[in-house]
Amino acid sequence: MKKFYSWYKKHITAAIFTGLILGIITGLFLANRFEPVLAITSLIGSIYMNALNMMIFPLVFCSIIMGISSIGNARTTGKITAGAMIFFLCTTALASLAGLIIPRLIHLGEGVKFEMATSDIQATEMTSILDTIKNLIPSNPVAAFANGNMLQVLVFAVIVGFTLIAIGEKGTALLKVIDSCNEVCLKVISTVMYFTPIGVFCTIVPVVEANGTETIISLATQLIILYVAFFGFALVIYGGSVKFIGKESPVKFFKAMLPAALNAFGTCSSSATIPISKQRMEDEMGVSNKITSIAIPLGATVNMDAVSILMSFMIMFFANACGINVSISMMIIILLANVLLSVGTPGIPGGAIASFAALATMAGLPAGVMGVYISINTLCDMGATCVNVIGDMAGCVVLKEKIKLED
Repeated sequence: MKKFYSWYKKHITAAIFTGLILGIITGLFLANRFEPVLAITSLIGSIYMNALNMMIFPLVFCSIIMGISSIGNARTTGKITAGAMIFFLCTTALASLAGLIIPRLIHLGEGVKFEMATSDIQATEMTSILDTIKNLIPSNPVAAFANGNMLQVLVFAVIVGFTLIAIGEKGTALLKVIDSCNEVCLKVISTVMYFTPIGVFCTIVPVVEANGTETIISLATQLIILYVAFFGFALVIYGGSVKFIGKESPVKFFKAMLPAALNAFGTCSSSATIPISKQRMEDEMGVSNKITSIAIPLGATVNMDAVSILMSFMIMFFANACGINVSISMMIIILLANVLLSVGTPGIPGGAIASFAALATMAGLPAGVMGVYISINTLCDMGATCVNVIGDMAGCVVLKEKIKLED
């Protein structure tokens, strides 16, 4: 049994791809001919989605608090952390902005029609920025969780996180409890993710049956455009940062980072790539261990540039495909929430699912889009993690030059 578990864990990506392909084939050729197939897959798909959704709000709440508290502790290490945070947050903001503007400019998702086979939630009304600001602070945090008000949950998490930093040792006990809750949430999500091949199969079948080949073509096109945006961002922003701020050759940098980037692409984990990233930057780019020991682990926690692009891309794509107008005010809210959520996104496979669920709720997207997103999440996550790790290493090169000039 242990051998099977180890083998399955190692090959789960291939299993997810297999579930996706079998789900597409079943949806195209079997579901409309055999009614029990559609009924069974819809039932199992709903159970899978419920199991995944039950931990989203506590996971987002706990992970953001832990992310903020780790930033606060890291700031005591001085200018390296301050410089890294400035670099990571600036690039994350640029990534979120690019993810919102590019799909809007090219009208991504327009002409695509998704008929959701699962039960949908009603799209929330787009309120004005003033109304949104007025309702940011939850008068009842428990109600914010119960009513699914993700924006209030985010603000409450920020308040608690910075308060714990302010009170210092007196907040250690609560921080340990939240850390334990965060680990429980991650463990539950990780366990549910082992059923992802089955979940992907069952959630994609009703969608494909309802939409046919148009769904496959539109999703394939979306992935191609997404990857162009990913690596275009890496070349322009990271390459430009290395050249103009870090005063290093971008060609040298991209050659040095390649092994770490490929490892991140294969494992979908920026945290698991930390040792390789450190070794490549120290040996090939001459970055000191003092910088890599702080910047790269910090980047694995807070630098989620590609996740920001991914989230914004997917929100705009599904909003256009579902005929939901995302106003300028809602774009600004999503941009700010995206930056905040990216800080709390775990550097593990599937860590972006909770972030997408939070933003989809805020944008008023139908519940059925989660099943479609999960079915392609691994394909998206591979490229996103790869670009995130490149950003961590680019930050090290920039800090190397900045600290040299200041010292």
